[in-house]
Amino acid sequence: MKLNTTQKVHTLAVAALMWLGHMVSPAGAYDVIDVQHGGTLDGTVTLAGAIPEPKGFNLITFPDPTYCGRISNGKGWRLLRDFIVAPAGGLKNAIVTLEGAESGKPFDMSVPLIEARDCMFQPWITIVRNGHAVEVVNMDPVMHDIQGYETSPEAGARVLFNTPLILNHQHQRGNMRAVHNHAPGKSLVGPIYLNKGRRTFYMQCGFHAYMESWAMAVNNPYYAVTDEQGAFRIENIPPGTYQMVVWHPQAGPGATRTITISPDGTTTEQVALQAPKGNRTSYKVMDNPRFGLESLGHPVEIEPLVEHQH
Repeated sequence: MKLNTTQKVHTLAVAALMWLGHMVSPAGAYDVIDVQHGGTLDGTVTLAGAIPEPKGFNLITFPDPTYCGRISNGKGWRLLRDFIVAPAGGLKNAIVTLEGAESGKPFDMSVPLIEARDCMFQPWITIVRNGHAVEVVNMDPVMHDIQGYETSPEAGARVLFNTPLILNHQHQRGNMRAVHNHAPGKSLVGPIYLNKGRRTFYMQCGFHAYMESWAMAVNNPYYAVTDEQGAFRIENIPPGTYQMVVWHPQAGPGATRTITISPDGTTTEQVALQAPKGNRTSYKVMDNPRFGLESLGHPVEIEPLVEHQH
């Protein structure tokens, strides 16, 4: 079936920004079988090196500073923590996948949901089956604009689409203390079809640059996203040898190692990803009167009613 322009936009609700083709095997058919004597992979992903400072975005330089300031540092800045590290060094939101599994347990058939809530895409990391659907909804009373990007070492980056995500009219307008106890608005839903060699995606709001979401498309259901302690667990794996790929959107190319899953056994892996060094971003919190609230020339109240960031 040939898709029209609108359908093509919805087809790519998230779009590629990083390229992992050199780390993974080509996409192929996956068969669901009754796994006999399956094994388990668990472990922890840590961050090696100093934890990078969060990115800082001056809210008055973007639309809707009052509403989006419901999450802010109390001085007019939104912080984007793309590295969440536990006291013991565990890294949250790292993706662990097993490449080479051509058959095994069934996929989770539910459609992943990404919400725009308080000017933040949630979750920050999503897993979607290659060729299947993802849904994006706006829970906010402000307009968002989905921009998608694709890149490769050979071709560089290019914009795939730019489409509005209309505001949710069910929200109680004008009430900065309102909670999201309403039904979601009209959503964008569509299957994701990947170009050869591209596995990861990036979505950003064109109006609010601090809104971003990453996703990876997978060809088998053997994957996990690390929790707050950096821990992961993948179960019911057919015994055999696989490539374990560990990746985080901001921690470089990731890590790949060969592992063996034994029948009815547990394989434990500890993986350290290297923290970026040097000046990684121009988005930083600055104490500069030229960028203070008074620079607008009229009163603006930015109160962190939902989360006071530190």
